[in-house]
Amino acid sequence: MAPVTAPGEEMYALVERLYPLCRSITGDGVRATLDIVGEYLPLDVREVPTGTRVLDWTVPQEWNIRDAYVADADGRRVVDFQESSLHVLGYSVPVDRTMPLSELRPHLHTLPEHPSWVPYRTSYYRPEWGFCLAQETLDALPDGDYEVRIDSTLTDGHLTYAEHVVPGRVPDEVIVSCHVCHPSLANDNLAGIAVATHLARWLADRRPYYTYRFLFAPGTIGAITWLARNAERIDRVRHGLVLACAGDPGQLTYKRSRRGDAEIDRVLAHVLAGSGRPHEIREFTPYGYDERQFCSPGFDLGVGSLSRTPYAGYPEYHTSADDLGFVTPAALADTLAVCREAFTVLDRNRRYVNLSPYGEPQLGRRGLYDSLGGRSDAKEAQMAMLWVLSLSDGEHALLDVAERAGLPFDTVAAAADALRDAGLIKA
Repeated sequence: MAPVTAPGEEMYALVERLYPLCRSITGDGVRATLDIVGEYLPLDVREVPTGTRVLDWTVPQEWNIRDAYVADADGRRVVDFQESSLHVLGYSVPVDRTMPLSELRPHLHTLPEHPSWVPYRTSYYRPEWGFCLAQETLDALPDGDYEVRIDSTLTDGHLTYAEHVVPGRVPDEVIVSCHVCHPSLANDNLAGIAVATHLARWLADRRPYYTYRFLFAPGTIGAITWLARNAERIDRVRHGLVLACAGDPGQLTYKRSRRGDAEIDRVLAHVLAGSGRPHEIREFTPYGYDERQFCSPGFDLGVGSLSRTPYAGYPEYHTSADDLGFVTPAALADTLAVCREAFTVLDRNRRYVNLSPYGEPQLGRRGLYDSLGGRSDAKEAQMAMLWVLSLSDGEHALLDVAERAGLPFDTVAAAADALRDAGLIKA
């Protein structure tokens, strides 16, 4: 792979490498995906055996596939897994038969409204087989017999997921989750993996306050499995973010946690509003990605979801049109930038106590006014100091100060740093 330096280009290159792999909720495609991510980050890969009870679910049999096709009477493959992993219904059971088109048709899935696109379909928990193809391909098939072959296996094996931990100054954790179970879909799956990977690398170069735990797991069953296997750690989770659909050209969308007012909800709303980017804040619904698992009422974690165009909100969603041309380096870089800004705020959002709370302390003799001399934002910085002093009662965090004062968080945090260094406040 040629060296690249710009974050957007590097993330796009990772999407390109992952795109051809056939992923599902289990199997070698997931392992191959994690092997590639493991070149960027050290990963702890977990294997959970088939049949393991995880909350109300059971880890299913492992699915792997080597080849699949529909061939006409001349032996020409009219539908070919080797051209795209989308051509096979995910988790298809093995098939090796010859049958007329009339018998084959119920097993063929198309998108009549987009006749040149191939849909993405699965049948994880019901034994089934099938193929996905363009409507225009189906329309061109003459009556007659077709050879139908799906060389797949469904056997007892494992569900595979991986974790990467960026140690913090405290054991309290922030979860960042993305799903690794979709085949060749560039935006819905791979863009989230790429942003999560590079966000973890960025955090590793810092000394974060929180411990950041990155989860690369199959959707739904993967998050449920992690929750079932980490019950003793759940009380450490303070915040969380699910990344999905992170690379399309649409505006950024943040979906709140079930709580609606979790700190991560407020941080993302503050960062997006202050950034000037077009964006939308959506309320929680119990449908979408794995935020619904982390936010289920028994756990009720403060986990939101960040995407660009959200779940099922674009025509290309779950189709072959969600390809490498649908995501852009610029969109990936923009999503990463917002994540960096949000986690910077989250990491600095401390509560302080005013050590000189009776009357206003004399800032001038401590050099705090002098330090503002010549700055274009001197008045704003001065007001930030006064607001921090006023609200440093152990109850208000810096984000509370920024919101109440109508000041940028960075300005408030810088004021708090100066006041702390002068011995006027303490965390």
